[in-house]
Amino acid sequence: MFDSPLSASAYEILDVDPTVDDVELRRAYRLRLRQTHPDTGGDAAMFIQVQRAWELVGTVESRAAYDRRSGVAGATAAEPGTEWSGWRPPAARTDTRPRARSYGHPGGWRRERYLVLIREWAGRGVEVPDPYDPALVRSAPRDLRRMLADALAEEATARTVSDLGMGFTVWHDVAVGADADDKLDHVVLGPSGLYGVMSEDFGGVVGFRRGEITGPSLGTRAPVTAALRRMRIVAKAARVRFGGAIIVLPDDDLAQAVTPLGTSRGVPVVVVRRSALAMVLRQGVPQARAIGGNELFDVRTRLQQTVRFV
Repeated sequence: MFDSPLSASAYEILDVDPTVDDVELRRAYRLRLRQTHPDTGGDAAMFIQVQRAWELVGTVESRAAYDRRSGVAGATAAEPGTEWSGWRPPAARTDTRPRARSYGHPGGWRRERYLVLIREWAGRGVEVPDPYDPALVRSAPRDLRRMLADALAEEATARTVSDLGMGFTVWHDVAVGADADDKLDHVVLGPSGLYGVMSEDFGGVVGFRRGEITGPSLGTRAPVTAALRRMRIVAKAARVRFGGAIIVLPDDDLAQAVTPLGTSRGVPVVVVRRSALAMVLRQGVPQARAIGGNELFDVRTRLQQTVRFV
């Protein structure tokens, strides 16, 4: 939960200044435990976040490491080779295991937009030696941080699908209109079916209402509705039929691993934790139609001839 550009810091969860001394930090932790404990009317999700925050900053050693990693002002500089790079582009993979067929650049469009916008936000003539520096990222406007968070989410999904092996094919950053931001993050084809997949990070725990994802950070956005509309555009252009829609969220933002949201025009929709995505793609979305034999090759050919990238 604290690795997302959108997530609150451990100090924000504990409601203290990052420079507070250890005695005051412990006092704040105990207070936040009482305030958030479910038995006293607190929020269970926040109670868990408070405990996790304390794990990160509750000892001198862990706090020093967290401060270096998070770019907290006054933190001791990291030793060479220990700098956290979790928000930078992933390194090229060098192992030789069989991978899923992959087309397009997952997270590429959003990373490029982020790099342009973070420099514009910093100001003309201002040096930005590291656009992924945690202190810089956390000080940026939320829309910028969300751009980076979504790129990271798309890259995480791409790694999961890649590890499923040669039986799967995935197209990333699939264009559906003139607006590059109006895209389908992933189209995944495998023995269990054909799926439209959106990789999201809303920066907090979400809920559900009438087949849609809800939460304080979503505003008027309707991610399920948007995903289904984009899938219909791709399906019509390629003359294929999707077996299901999958919305992938960070593990800590969902109460359970897989949440079915019913069907829309015969297409089942599920919201899944990142850690559960591989299982869902292998086993198939409930009620989704499996694809095999010649049909799988036919669907792959149609998509390969039709898909355009942002």
